Amino acid sequence: MGSITIRNLDDSLKSRLRVQAAVHGRSMEDEARDILRSSLNREVQTPKKLGTAITALFQPFGGFDMPDVPRDPMREPPTFDE
Repeated sequence: MGSITIRNLDDSLKSRLRVQAAVHGRSMEDEARDILRSSLNREVQTPKKLGTAITALFQPFGGFDMPDVPRDPMREPPTFDE
């Protein structure tokens, strides 16, 4: 089995870990292992595209229609010649 060392752990975080471990009746090390195990065993969710997320958000309300916005032709890029 491997081992890790966690440096620069905030005192408040360490204190909260100590209290949580005591509540669960185990050592801080065992509590940290359990937290890591449960966190890493969760199903990884792939990030959604913004449009897909917005559609899913408004779908229960009947969706929405985006108006077509007319666009002007692109302007000429600036030149820095003198």
